Amino acid sequence: MKVGVSIPQHGVHAHEGYRVAEFAAEMERAGADSLWVGERLIAATNPKVGYGGGPTIPDEFNSVLDPFLLLGMAATTTERVRLGTNVLIAPLYRPALLARSLTTIDVASRGRLVAGFGIGWSPEEYDAAGVPFTKRGIRLEETLDALEAIWTTDPASYTGSLVSVPEHRAELKPVQRPRPPIHLAGFTPASLERVGRRADGWLPVVPVPGPPEWGSRLRELRTVVDTAAEQADRDPATIETILRVNVRAGTPTEQIAETIRRVADDTAFDDFFVDLMYVADSYDSTMETVIRLLDLLR
Repeated sequence: MKVGVSIPQHGVHAHEGYRVAEFAAEMERAGADSLWVGERLIAATNPKVGYGGGPTIPDEFNSVLDPFLLLGMAATTTERVRLGTNVLIAPLYRPALLARSLTTIDVASRGRLVAGFGIGWSPEEYDAAGVPFTKRGIRLEETLDALEAIWTTDPASYTGSLVSVPEHRAELKPVQRPRPPIHLAGFTPASLERVGRRADGWLPVVPVPGPPEWGSRLRELRTVVDTAAEQADRDPATIETILRVNVRAGTPTEQIAETIRRVADDTAFDDFFVDLMYVADSYDSTMETVIRLLDLLR
């Protein structure tokens, strides 16, 4: 089983951002397999859509560190762990800018980037980026097409209905060929179909505490991915599953480990990473919890 951890990035952790490099190095020494960042552009004060479908946005999102810079810092002090985004809201970015940032991380880490994308849920974040909230699924598809062009051709260009990149020289390529693996998040039928049709991996979520039948639900959803892959003449076995473990405040470390084991047994998925944003209140307590969790799962 592979177990990673989110880099502390939000809320009180954001104010200790100077410790990112130290945290990354310590987690690699402790045996973590991956390090992850997420994204929040803004936390709207009066959101049209709240987090998780609720009416509000968690206070932790009021402070946030830049995901690209965090992965760059982690790349300089680690040698082995994969460095992932779960997730970047790809439609918020112009493809050329997104490609440059992600290429830089893959080069700096010598080929350890996992590019995880989603379409987001906050209309205000789209407003802040100057991007229409409508047709964001199409914009994601075209952004992926543009990244493919930039990463695999030189000169590179792309023209879509919503996204375009002028022809330009693109000599610097990611270390991973033909490009870094692209993973997509989502639970809706359209998002699962997209994973099967074109992604290298799926990024589902495991809540802790969560319903005991969650593993069965994940298996059902993975079947949708596999069916879409087969319909696209792709081998489902080539599509990874990496599970984000979202832990509720006050959850004991033993319960986190128990949930991971149960879901792994129920699904045969073996790649997890844990987000302790609501559990730990400092970089030190996050590191202590992760080290304890890794010991329990060995």
